[in-house]
Amino acid sequence: MRPILSPTLPYYSLKDYLQSRFGERVQKVTLDAGLTCPNRDGRVGWGGCLYCNARGSGTGAAAQGQSISQQLVEGIGKLSARYQARKFIAYFQSFSNTYAPLARLQELYDQALAHPQVVGLSIGTRPDCLSPTSIDLLASYSRTHLVWLELGLQSAHDRTLRLLNRGHDVACFAEAVQQAANQGLQVLAHVILGLPQEDQADMLATAKFLATLPLAGVKIHLLYIIKGTRLAELYVRGEVQPLSRADYVDIVVSFLELLPPQLVIHRLTGDPHPEELVAPTWCLDKSAVLQQIKKKFLDRQTFQGRLWKPACQAARGS
Repeated sequence: MRPILSPTLPYYSLKDYLQSRFGERVQKVTLDAGLTCPNRDGRVGWGGCLYCNARGSGTGAAAQGQSISQQLVEGIGKLSARYQARKFIAYFQSFSNTYAPLARLQELYDQALAHPQVVGLSIGTRPDCLSPTSIDLLASYSRTHLVWLELGLQSAHDRTLRLLNRGHDVACFAEAVQQAANQGLQVLAHVILGLPQEDQADMLATAKFLATLPLAGVKIHLLYIIKGTRLAELYVRGEVQPLSRADYVDIVVSFLELLPPQLVIHRLTGDPHPEELVAPTWCLDKSAVLQQIKKKFLDRQTFQGRLWKPACQAARGS
């Protein structure tokens, strides 16, 4: 029997979660806090992850001198006009947004929550950039606002994390998830499908691993090639080949079948900057990708969680 995931979708989307929690549309405003990453400043490594460029998947707004308040005003103005939304989540996206002194982090988060239309925070960071004090700070905000802690994993295979130059292992991620969940935080895992030297079985093993953790959500990205990255150099040499759209769609559906139905699916593909994208070009048509994923669910007559087994059932082998 299919669980009730969404009125229109075979998976539990972020849009439906926010609608059920707030009773209206809520949009995320992407923010750049001007922070960096221990994989770039030498504490863990240099140069960042294999797929990451100098902007760290961000907007570059901080480098242009825009404060968090200014970015919010501009972002809310655009999203209000486009979606008629009245409530917003401040999404700290670029680099590692718990990688700063606690006083600096509190200043940034407070600045975001001071806006009267901001109802929550979404904090993107690395599992090795959390401390008991930063977790406590985020937990304190969760008493009055929605707080998502977004942790990058990318793959549940240590060999892949080494290849990506992540600078942490899978055990570090699992420990960070447990510590944050113990403080009542809603933790969101980031994963990438199509990573070098991974086949479909490897990717689905990552889904099975996520299903064992106290996560509240998952964000799935496609591996795309961005200019100025070491991954782009490998692509030019023919050493890396992105997934086709058909393969990606098929793997996404199989991935979601293995996840618990209560996990909120925040994303099913990425949003590369067109001027930075090298390949695959098909990912620029996000609407078509999402439609193909929905169609594949229907064609296979399946849904999120269909193959998921609660821990007690898995232990019995049932």
